[in-house]
Amino acid sequence: MNSRNVLAIVVAILALLLCWTGYKSYSLSGKVTKLEAENKSLNEKVGNLETLKSDLQTQVDSLESQYNTLNEENAALATTVEEEQARVRRRNRTIKKLKAASSESDTDNANLQSQISALLAAKSQLEANINDLRTENTALKEKLGIVEANLTKANDDNAALDALNKTMQSEIANLTLANFKATAFQVEVEKRRNEKVTSKSRRARSIKASFDLTNVPAKYQGVRPIYMVISDENSNPIYLENPIKATVRVNNSDSQIIAAEKKEINIKENQRLAFNHKLGKRLKKGYYRVIVYTDIGVLGASTIRLR
Repeated sequence: MNSRNVLAIVVAILALLLCWTGYKSYSLSGKVTKLEAENKSLNEKVGNLETLKSDLQTQVDSLESQYNTLNEENAALATTVEEEQARVRRRNRTIKKLKAASSESDTDNANLQSQISALLAAKSQLEANINDLRTENTALKEKLGIVEANLTKANDDNAALDALNKTMQSEIANLTLANFKATAFQVEVEKRRNEKVTSKSRRARSIKASFDLTNVPAKYQGVRPIYMVISDENSNPIYLENPIKATVRVNNSDSQIIAAEKKEINIKENQRLAFNHKLGKRLKKGYYRVIVYTDIGVLGASTIRLR
């Protein structure tokens, strides 16, 4: 290669380098301008940030002051809250106690109400019972008047019966033997077998007589006929389906009797004898005599009254 060509190449290269350097210089100049503009903008922003920082610092100082104030207030409030909580706990305990007392009071009140209701019911029942008793008392007084009248009549009847019995016993005493006579003489009226009735004629079905023979002398002992005679107050024999006619000796005199029952008895020194006569017809109301005879006299007698 000749020098001319080399020079041309060098010149070309230098020209290129110059162009490139100029381009770069222009390009750098634009960047610098841009950077300066950006730097200016950044400086302005930094100034604004400084101002903002100063403002923020002022706000922070103010907030710290407020925080300290609030912290003090919070400490005071914490103390107050604790005291308030303690007061609330005391109040809750008091309320709990009051509720328990109220519950007990309600239970006591319920018990009292129940007792009061029971007492009122008992009072009502007692008042009803009293009214019933008053009514019954009135009825009893009326019945008592009737009973007293009946009792008076019964007493009169018993007095008459006693008088009649005494009279008859006096008469019988004159007819009985001194050492051969009945004792513990008892007469009972029965409505059915072994069913005793007081003195109602319409229910009388049989008459039972029993008596003792005690200390009978030997001369009176042995087999003898014993008769039971039943008669009304006028000495008339009652109706008999099978009357028994007999002759007995009383006070050395023969007497005719009509007996309701007869038994052949082996008389001993001591024994108890009994007769039971079933009535053929219903007896009328009135007095009746039951007399027991032996062949040598009267052993004993008693009077009964049928209503």
